[in-house]
Amino acid sequence: MATPSNPVPTEAPDAITGPDDLELVARAQSGDTSAFNELVTRYRTRAFSMIYNMVRNEQDSWDLAQDGFLKAWKSIGKFRGQASFYTWLYRILMNVTIDWLRKKQIAGGTEFDDQIGLNNIAPGAATAPKGEMEPAARISDAEIRQRIDEAISKLSLEHRTAIVMREIDGLEYTEIAEQMGCSIGTVMSRLFYARKKLQALLKDVYETI
Repeated sequence: MATPSNPVPTEAPDAITGPDDLELVARAQSGDTSAFNELVTRYRTRAFSMIYNMVRNEQDSWDLAQDGFLKAWKSIGKFRGQASFYTWLYRILMNVTIDWLRKKQIAGGTEFDDQIGLNNIAPGAATAPKGEMEPAARISDAEIRQRIDEAISKLSLEHRTAIVMREIDGLEYTEIAEQMGCSIGTVMSRLFYARKKLQALLKDVYETI
């Protein structure tokens, strides 16, 4: 797999053509490596983008994507079609990434306790002021984007994972809870405190937009 000169943007997923995922999975489960290679080609850009948003390093992102796809190939026989192939693959990729980050002992320092104020957050309530993450999507200035990326990297692993899953990958609260192995309330709490820290870290950025 060739490494591009610049990180692949999250808004540019691979185009999907040819047989559908379930057909390719069925062929792969029968030992057809070319079918699995087609799935890799189909989703490698999205895999890289998701991982890059977590680790912020291009080469590490490609290495982790390769590791994730290898684990998926070894486990392809366990896929039962209860979710989409990419949802199943996403879970594997995220687990590989989180395990790697934990081994690297990447942490964002002292964080709010997930349980603090948990009972005060109503189900379905907004976890932060409306649109506070929008600057990343609508500001083209590279320096501001870099500041936002650096701020996200300073979050604890759990808070960073929740933010990436919700704000970048667009997962629902139930999906995040399933992926992270926690309750929806804990997901909401992590997002709430992650966004509060991002607001503090990027206070000057938000004041100038």
